[in-house]
Amino acid sequence: MDNGASSYHRFLAGDDEGLHEIICEYRTGLILYLNSFVQNIHTAEELTEDTFAELAIRCPKFSEKSSFKTWLYAIGRNITAKYLRKHTKLSIVPLESQEYLADEENLESTYIKGEQNRIVHRALHSLRSEYRQVLYLSYFEGISNAETALIMKKSKRQIEALIYNAKQALKSELERSGFEYEE
Repeated sequence: MDNGASSYHRFLAGDDEGLHEIICEYRTGLILYLNSFVQNIHTAEELTEDTFAELAIRCPKFSEKSSFKTWLYAIGRNITAKYLRKHTKLSIVPLESQEYLADEENLESTYIKGEQNRIVHRALHSLRSEYRQVLYLSYFEGISNAETALIMKKSKRQIEALIYNAKQALKSELERSGFEYEE
């Protein structure tokens, strides 16, 4: 049983510190993952809070068919999907103010180390949503293809094809922006 699962079981047993440990462990990664859907760091933070509220209020059953992280990210993805269904009808235009960009940069720079990783991360934002998600889950979060398939509700074979196509699209985007590969 991984740390997240044991912390969640402790929380369900009445130890509030378990939920605090889960939030500390998964908050930043979940924000960045959900940001790949909504492209607004503040909205991603709110959706992450909603995900943790779902754990705290509804206490869904963790069946342990996957890792705790996979299960948590799937909950976050479902909450984000509901949000997007509700808000796509409103034709929201994202604000591109310096404040939003500065907040996103601060969060990303603490999470993503090194200049090359930041360049790659920025290039990810120009890719299709599905490509961003699959690359983020596979490479930044280190989630296996099988677990990524569970989170994204696709087959493992579809995930493998998505990863291949996403890597090709990312490579093209990086080359277009002048990124040079080290030999």
